Amino acid sequence: MSRTDDFGKFFVELKRRNVYKVAVAYIVAGWALSQGIAQVFPVFDVPNWVVRLLVLLIIVGLPVALVLAWMFEITPQGIKRTETADAMPGTTQRKKHAWIYVVVIGGLLSIGLFFLGRYTAQTPRQSEEASGVIPEKSIAVLPFDNLSGDPDNAYFTEGVQDEILTRLAKVADLKVIARTSTQKFRSAPENLPEIAKQLGVMNILEGSVQKANDQVRVNVQLINALTYAHLWADTYDRRFTDIFAVESEIAKNVADALQAKLTGSEKSSIAKAPTADPEAYELYLKGRFFWNKRSGADLRKAIEYFNQAIAKDPNYALAYAGLADSYLLLPNYGSASTQESVPPARAALRKALELDDSLAEAHASSGLLDTFECRLERAISDFERAIQLKPNYATAHHWLMFGRLSLGHLDQAIEEGKRALKLDPLSPIINADFAWTYFCARRFDKAERQARKTLEIDPQFFLAHYYRGQVLQFKGHLSEAIAEFQKAVDLNGDPDSLGMLGQAYARNGQKDEAQKILLRLNEEAKSRYVAPYATALVYLGLGEKERALDELERAYQRGDTNYLFVVRVDPMLDDLRGHPRFDALVQKIVGGK
Repeated sequence: MSRTDDFGKFFVELKRRNVYKVAVAYIVAGWALSQGIAQVFPVFDVPNWVVRLLVLLIIVGLPVALVLAWMFEITPQGIKRTETADAMPGTTQRKKHAWIYVVVIGGLLSIGLFFLGRYTAQTPRQSEEASGVIPEKSIAVLPFDNLSGDPDNAYFTEGVQDEILTRLAKVADLKVIARTSTQKFRSAPENLPEIAKQLGVMNILEGSVQKANDQVRVNVQLINALTYAHLWADTYDRRFTDIFAVESEIAKNVADALQAKLTGSEKSSIAKAPTADPEAYELYLKGRFFWNKRSGADLRKAIEYFNQAIAKDPNYALAYAGLADSYLLLPNYGSASTQESVPPARAALRKALELDDSLAEAHASSGLLDTFECRLERAISDFERAIQLKPNYATAHHWLMFGRLSLGHLDQAIEEGKRALKLDPLSPIINADFAWTYFCARRFDKAERQARKTLEIDPQFFLAHYYRGQVLQFKGHLSEAIAEFQKAVDLNGDPDSLGMLGQAYARNGQKDEAQKILLRLNEEAKSRYVAPYATALVYLGLGEKERALDELERAYQRGDTNYLFVVRVDPMLDDLRGHPRFDALVQKIVGGK
């Protein structure tokens, strides 16, 4: 007898013993059960490891089920070994279609659970926010008072506040407002309800820090901003070297007072010290202080401080992430080309993730780097990972808004922008970039309102004038747009604002002024970075489409992708749409590397 005949008999026997049917029924039923476990267990705070273990047991159970199907049969007299069942009369009359019902019911249950989880699952906090109610488990950490009597200790005081906030931001069950939105308030203001309303929170954490030699005293109190009820308060007297343990303890006590549910990983993350060197931490704080100012000169200062922090502690992952953030933003503020800024950013990020792969800031920065390198789908994954690690990280939501925008997912980009603003409602940069997102989505009225709102927060923020000018131009108010672009140039003096002013002059019939700006950009390019995008806009305003395309293609070829990653939706480039060269460029950028 040939081996082929043996195999044939084996497969016939598998079919006769219902092994095929059991396999199909088990897979469908197992998938449905896995979906049910994944959707239901988190509601009862069952740990993730239990969910994973049960799913693994379901997978391991498949070969066991197949072996049992081979060895046993279900008969009217009960479960019998296959050989015994074969010898029994009437076995051939067994119902043959029961397994089909198992498959159909299991399949429908699986599909139903999948869509239930996909479209209706929300955390309690998300449900409250969706209904417009301020979540009970929401908090803003106001600036702490520096009681040391030494202005040089101000950074340390800010650091204590920032570190407590950072640890709380890792708790998914809490809504935590970013530091950039709380810094404008005093530590113990009188109008708590008004502040809470502005920030969209129910609770306020106030505090003070007093540092003398190697001793530190931290006073904190948690207050319900609507009722003025004191929910919790404590005083900590510790050595300077124990400050990170104090910050962890405060964050844990605040979370407990607000009855927030912490996962095992969140507890570990809250307890982790970012560095063993307090001096390195102070230098890191100074770096973030200048990074938040968002200008070319301030970003250069931030780089200096982050490098000093790394020199103090070469294993300080967060400092490497801050260094990468600073380099990545330099092209946006006219201080370096993408070519110059990406290599040191990539090196810093590689080191940060080697030291701590659970660092949300590093994953968010990786997403921004992937965006600049036109790896747009991968960028989305990076941002989502950052948000998973630190749900209240407003910057990750902010940059994910860009990621969605770059792929043309306009509604998703807007929703992500709203999430970022809920976490950092008074941030000038997030408010301004949200206006730009509305602009790219062609929702010009909303874009203008958002730009105006940004200017109410910071009238001197050049980017808000820049974006408002774009909106006014597309609404047909070119003269007003020119005035806004001129303000942006006066406030920041960057080539991008200058290019925007030049193209507006050209479209307003002031071609001599546009030519002057074109000459100025070419001259400035000899001594500073000028993005090809800025020059391309002026050429486009002058009607020279081929020269504009030359600039954009040159930028892409040399990896100078500042502003190019949104080429798919950028209204400023509408005049080029339908041109074969432009459409090919869009495909290269959106298609990814």
